[in-house]
Amino acid sequence: MSIYRVASVGATIDAVVDVPGSKSIANRALVCAALAEGESRLCNVPAGDDTEAMLACLSEMGLEIERESAHTADGTIRIVGGVSQFRPGPTTLHAGLAGTTARFLTAVSALASGPHTIDGDQPLRTRPMAPLHDAMVSLGASVRVGAAAGHLPVTIEGPFDLSVDEVTLRGDVSSQYLTALMLVAPYFRDGLRLSLSTPLVSRPYVRMTARVMEAFGVAGVEVGDRIIVVPRGRYVATSFLIEPDASSAGYPLAAAAICGGRVRVSGLTPDSIQGDAAFCHVLERMGCTVAQTHEGTTVSRGGSLSGLTIDMADLSDLVPTLAAVAVFADSPTEIHGVGFIRNKESDRLGDLCAELRRAGIDAVESADGLVVHPGHVHMATLATHDDHRLAMAFALVGLGAGGIAVENPDVVNKSWPAFWSMIESLR
Repeated sequence: MSIYRVASVGATIDAVVDVPGSKSIANRALVCAALAEGESRLCNVPAGDDTEAMLACLSEMGLEIERESAHTADGTIRIVGGVSQFRPGPTTLHAGLAGTTARFLTAVSALASGPHTIDGDQPLRTRPMAPLHDAMVSLGASVRVGAAAGHLPVTIEGPFDLSVDEVTLRGDVSSQYLTALMLVAPYFRDGLRLSLSTPLVSRPYVRMTARVMEAFGVAGVEVGDRIIVVPRGRYVATSFLIEPDASSAGYPLAAAAICGGRVRVSGLTPDSIQGDAAFCHVLERMGCTVAQTHEGTTVSRGGSLSGLTIDMADLSDLVPTLAAVAVFADSPTEIHGVGFIRNKESDRLGDLCAELRRAGIDAVESADGLVVHPGHVHMATLATHDDHRLAMAFALVGLGAGGIAVENPDVVNKSWPAFWSMIESLR
């Protein structure tokens, strides 16, 4: 197994960082473009494994996809979409490790003809899919499970019963289930009402979905605590610019908080549609200074760093990032409201705490969060548990303390293939 040894910065940071386009926005936009009749152009498409999985699967479904510039920070994708372009099944769509691809295309497959099997690598097969599969059945689609109910592989065959106008599912599980259904909802005869049996979490991701849908011509999505209403409509082919990834931006901004100095992330503006763009204000609460302009977001720190108590339900992808910052604060940090992240690429509470403890940090998980007590970091080799966000968070610990090695560093390719180059540039 490969290992990346993180060298500490050893000084304050002064850097400007470009981060990839948002993979969350990109995958939503790719689905909208795939369903829109005609040619769309998506600019600033990130070159990560998640995006590659979505592109490969859409190509397998028969869509014409052309890379005008690939594997660059400003990659542009041309896609000729429309349900009429979908290749009849049977097909197999392999999502790799990409949960968004697997879940979004589970719903999209029911708009195509013939059976489509969605599968992925073994870690993705362990991730739960049952709430989405159950919702698909209630909407009239055929769902045939493989080795285990509620998991991949699964074979979907449409059509939906497009006369149905309401579906019920939980709101306190992955927003990807909700987004998958939202993306296909305009094709129902009267749109679709998603009734939530529990309060909605990850609201920013649902709102992001609505904003992307609006950019492709489906406006008027209503998002409430217990209900999401999607009107009937059709996507319109368009040109769409993907903004910098706010989750990825959290790592260099957190590096400024940990090491002192300043980091500016280019292009991440106050107008971002991503909820994770608010992470800079969490760092501000801990003692950093934040400046946001039309050019980007800058975080700087000159004084001490304080712990805090915070509900991270709306910033759940940044829990490992904040935990890494908390190691270097002068008081404990308590994170709550995020029990649902145990079902991400890893158990992002249990696995995160276990690895931090291997590095000598007192980190204790709870039912819905964790507490990190500042301490002296010991030399350690930390496992990533097939999770890019853990790998990146552990890199931050190494920047601040040294002595940290990260197993399976290539896992960062899921969202940011150039991540380690960025880390080295901070030195």
